[in-house]
Amino acid sequence: MTDVTTGWPVIDSPEMLTGMLADRQYLAGEGLAAAAFLALRMGRPLFLEGDPGVGKTDFARKIAEALGARCIRLQCHAGLDVSQALYDWNFPKQILALRAAGEEAGDRAAQLRGLYTEEFLHRRPILQALEGGRTVLLIDEIDRADDEFEALLLQVLEDYTVGIPELDDVRAPFPPLVILTSNRTREVHDALKRRCLYHWIAHPEPELEERILQRRVPALPEELARQIAAGMQRVRAAKNVAKPPGVAESIDFAEALTARGAATLTPATVDAAVCTVVKHHEDLGVVRQLLLVPTQREAA
Repeated sequence: MTDVTTGWPVIDSPEMLTGMLADRQYLAGEGLAAAAFLALRMGRPLFLEGDPGVGKTDFARKIAEALGARCIRLQCHAGLDVSQALYDWNFPKQILALRAAGEEAGDRAAQLRGLYTEEFLHRRPILQALEGGRTVLLIDEIDRADDEFEALLLQVLEDYTVGIPELDDVRAPFPPLVILTSNRTREVHDALKRRCLYHWIAHPEPELEERILQRRVPALPEELARQIAAGMQRVRAAKNVAKPPGVAESIDFAEALTARGAATLTPATVDAAVCTVVKHHEDLGVVRQLLLVPTQREAA
């Protein structure tokens, strides 16, 4: 059943949304499903912040699956502008059309106007999302974009409209679900945050991470899942680790250990798979030690 006011499937509660996400192997932490539920009901963007690897981008993909929507991703970077985010004109095709028209008699002004039509328009992610029906628009790592792009985004999120001077304005019949993510490499302006609902995705507690690992890596032994979750908790809590691993690294670590046929964490199995966890050479020794300390004590 579809809600005629929002265009989204009718979802009665955050718990229902949690179940829909769990069916797609995403275990939403406390508060995340509630924030997404309100974003759908209120037609508001959802701003997700958190450390790298906690599942912000994956959440957008999974909720799109749960809602039967298309997920369109806009990866942010320095210098991102209108031509990359909203729309652009197909200049080579326009030049060819202009040359062909130049060989024919006719009104030159009309020929020039004919170059700015739907035929020559390149739709970029934001315009695609506004025109695309049931859509989740993922604006990924907004903290990597410049202030100018934030100002542009404010205009779009105000009324979900893109103005194209040469054509009519494009207005979404139903607003897409807009999910913005940030790793907090810089502070995003309050003006943008005020237009959004906000949720901080923290690293999961060991019990939840253990369940996530067992969901995502079905062949993972239960004891090994428990050891990985506990070890990752110790690594993240350490102040001398330059790059704490996220859930994504935990899953990679679990998949690598499973591929090696490991049943428990040992010096040999950790050494064989630690490349999935450590991203800085300086972290190698301390991460290896933190993953192994309790299991070594138990063995003793």
